[in-house]
Amino acid sequence: MNTHARLVRDYEAGIGVTASPISPAPDPGSNLAATLPVWALAAGSVATLTAAANRMREARGLDPVPHRIDPTRITAAFSSEKLLRVGGQGPAVFTDLSGFFPTFDGWVRTHANYPHHRARLLATLDLPESAPADLAVAQMAMSRASDLEERAAAHGAIAVRVRTEQEWAESPQGQAAAAGPVVAIAPRTDRGEPGLPSGAAPLQPLRGLRVLDLTRVIAGPVATRALALLGAEVLRVDPPQLPEIPWQYADTCQGKRSTLVDLRTHRIDELIAAADVLITGYRPGALERAGVRAAGRPGLVHGRVSAWGETGPWGGHRGFDSIVQAASGISILEGAPAVPGALPAQALDHASGYLLAAGVIDALVARGQDGVGRDVRVALARTASWLLDAPDRTPRHPKAAAPNPAQAVRHGQVVTAPPALAEYPDYAWPAPAYGADRPAWPLPAH
Repeated sequence: MNTHARLVRDYEAGIGVTASPISPAPDPGSNLAATLPVWALAAGSVATLTAAANRMREARGLDPVPHRIDPTRITAAFSSEKLLRVGGQGPAVFTDLSGFFPTFDGWVRTHANYPHHRARLLATLDLPESAPADLAVAQMAMSRASDLEERAAAHGAIAVRVRTEQEWAESPQGQAAAAGPVVAIAPRTDRGEPGLPSGAAPLQPLRGLRVLDLTRVIAGPVATRALALLGAEVLRVDPPQLPEIPWQYADTCQGKRSTLVDLRTHRIDELIAAADVLITGYRPGALERAGVRAAGRPGLVHGRVSAWGETGPWGGHRGFDSIVQAASGISILEGAPAVPGALPAQALDHASGYLLAAGVIDALVARGQDGVGRDVRVALARTASWLLDAPDRTPRHPKAAAPNPAQAVRHGQVVTAPPALAEYPDYAWPAPAYGADRPAWPLPAH
């Protein structure tokens, strides 16, 4: 069974799906060239989304669209940060304290792109926020990797020991991450009115549906961007006290609206009550402690993305794509024990985003029939487990190529990748001004 078929089979275990066939893999020198079958993961996740979109079309009385899986478009979308230009400048994807660092007995990988994560990492090392990076690097070099990992978790910082895939598979957190389907859908007890709104169009099967987006970085925003591409009305909510990294926002907020709400002081019950979908990327329990509850809107579809899953020893830990790669053994496979490496793209993030969008669409179709609210869950570590378990590895492969700039689209000073779905030349509009909209439905017309 090939890797794409296995992805579809795992998805079937969760919710039942028949995906369309995909094109052959692109040239092995493409920008997704890797030891692990990244192309199969990328193409499979996009094919799963297009199949779900066609099920929504059927539910709303529309003919299916014969989606074409375009390797060039998909590989460009998965490597979007390499195409992104703002005022002619590409982004600095990782800061000086985000990356691989040698320790006394191995390696750690850290993530400190956000100022508050950097401050927590320095606190983990017993250093002040003003400490220079080289002092932090020296401190890590004198520490054991496992000690750093434990102290980072205690401080709310993000650092993991670089493991082999066998070490990860044998660990309790690795076993928890590999359990269950790639996309999990679970009905809740709340029930709203069944049915779907009218007004859908062939390339906008989600028109009339409202999505409240409480995610950031890549996976969650990719999911909500895909829902916006398919016609949903998407409002992204960010905390004003923790601004998003500008290049990430420009790369993933196309087709949405943007508002700022401090959930510590302002409730969003009215936004949730008038939404069809809530997408969140917070750690388990964090939103509930802030008073955000999906069950407050009977029949709401709640899409949830996490790094490690919501159960197991690391269910409450923070994490990002690069961190999951390091902990799960992917970094060793894509590099070497002496010098760990990385996948050629943030493939766990992007694939998890498209899979989450597919699961949300299928949950909406089901809700249209019975009115029941559902939770849809994906985890980067579960996607990583699928990739590690897939056959067709290519240890001897050429270096991943850069994506073709001719695939990019331009809006003024911003150049970005076009949608992965070949039938859409571009998103409805580029990322709007950050926080420019009111926290209210309906959203203003573009």
